[in-house]
Amino acid sequence: MQTAAADTDLLETLDGQGDDFSVPRDVDFLMRAPSHEKATVAAGFINDHQYGVATTQKLNGEHTVSVTIHMAIQQHVVLSVSGFMECVASLFGLDYDGWGCTAQKHQP
Repeated sequence: MQTAAADTDLLETLDGQGDDFSVPRDVDFLMRAPSHEKATVAAGFINDHQYGVATTQKLNGEHTVSVTIHMAIQQHVVLSVSGFMECVASLFGLDYDGWGCTAQKHQP
């Protein structure tokens, strides 16, 4: 429930910036991992099943998995994908930290 509330808050912020949710864009989902090994296994699972393009990084001593998906962000779509990413994170013992993207406006 906390993830859905945070997702809705982000959508409201983007809406305030004039975002057209139907315009596809790169959306980044972030997971924090307790170890390089867990990050690598989770990223491999995501890439093997083509759920998105997952990369691992070590930032300030913390291991992360970033998953990029080119998609529109209508509420029913992005909340479903975000919920799925929360489940994947939980499955591999990672902490899901949410998603982000740049606001997009429909081009005439």
